[in-house]
Amino acid sequence: MGVRVMKKIIYKTQGVCSQFIELEADDEGRVTFANVIGGCNGNLKGICSLIKGMRLEEVHNRLKGIRCGSKMTSCPDQIALAIEDMERQNLVAQIKEQQSMA
Repeated sequence: MGVRVMKKIIYKTQGVCSQFIELEADDEGRVTFANVIGGCNGNLKGICSLIKGMRLEEVHNRLKGIRCGSKMTSCPDQIALAIEDMERQNLVAQIKEQQSMA
């Protein structure tokens, strides 16, 4: 039996060259899939390859706040923001599930 994908997001980036980030994580909170659409193709493929298998928390901590030149953000920072959004969506879904069971 394989590991189930528990979290998934397609995140619309802001302030960077890339347009979207696709992320999936398993039930242990490890990245199972990462893809950045647009942006610096080779660099982003490399980052996606490096974060595969890493815990979401570690990826977030390492990438949050990285800037691209004079921009206030970067594609790596946007990956961290996608993780934050993924966690937020997962929490909202859990709350709704608990409310429907009550």
